Amino acid sequence: MSDFLLTVFRLGFLVALWWFVLRIVAVLRRDLQAPRDAKPLTPARTSKAPSPRPTLRTRKASTSLVITEGTLEGTVVPLGTTPIIIGRAADATVVLEDDFVSTQHASLTPNGNHWVVEDLGSTNGTYIDRSRVTKPTVLHPGSTLRIGRTGMELRS
Repeated sequence: MSDFLLTVFRLGFLVALWWFVLRIVAVLRRDLQAPRDAKPLTPARTSKAPSPRPTLRTRKASTSLVITEGTLEGTVVPLGTTPIIIGRAADATVVLEDDFVSTQHASLTPNGNHWVVEDLGSTNGTYIDRSRVTKPTVLHPGSTLRIGRTGMELRS
């Protein structure tokens, strides 16, 4: 092999190696910025048309989760019959852009007329009215659910 051909192969290998390194950096950067780019949950993205047929149940259950403190203050999340995941991940139901919130921080699960809060192993904890949630706990309307710097309440 000639010296010229060997130099061309070396340069080609070096270019391919740098291309690979830059692609890895781009993917890591995109993955780390994904929670910031994720759009928070809005009623327009999740609400379904109400059923025209009246229900026979007359329970007074909470119908919305209102964010009362934090960057999303004033946001109203309609509650249905499915569990809600609160966290920083883009696939969470309620996305909170807060450094004190874990990727999947807590879940809200319907249980009859009540909503049950469960901490999903977060680092900084989940609190209901200054009490840390260590096991599944019923969240009563009017009680403040605190996750990171964000406060939330159940309302009818």
